[in-house]
Amino acid sequence: MASNSGCLFCQIARSATATKLLHDDGKVVAFEDINPSALRHYLVIPVEHISTVKDLQRRAEDYLLVSHMLEVGKELLQNNAPEAVKHRFGFHHPPFNSVDHLHLHCLALPYTSRWRHLKYLSWRPYGFVEVEKLLEKIKPSTPIQI
Repeated sequence: MASNSGCLFCQIARSATATKLLHDDGKVVAFEDINPSALRHYLVIPVEHISTVKDLQRRAEDYLLVSHMLEVGKELLQNNAPEAVKHRFGFHHPPFNSVDHLHLHCLALPYTSRWRHLKYLSWRPYGFVEVEKLLEKIKPSTPIQI
């Protein structure tokens, strides 16, 4: 499995930091964002180093990975923030990503302040990419074999 020794998220995925993992299934890990923007704010990352959404392609393995990341994020928010009225799931598109390791933001709203929502606006082709839109973009044209 590819990793980048200088990447903080690769270190977290390998349990080489004190970060408490909320989920670890060998494919993805999840943990709390250190600077939460919402009532609950989790990050779901692949164990394998993938730099950004720009590295994802229209192929089954990428589509299945992002789908799995979303399932994990939804389950965490349902279990840990049942009172949340709304959830948002997505990725920051370069150059607006803070860490060059693919990470899904899982937000249980409301935001922690009135201004926090600005980080999660979709400005085409940049800004925040809703996970559903990304899945549409990378869905393979041939049926996925599971």
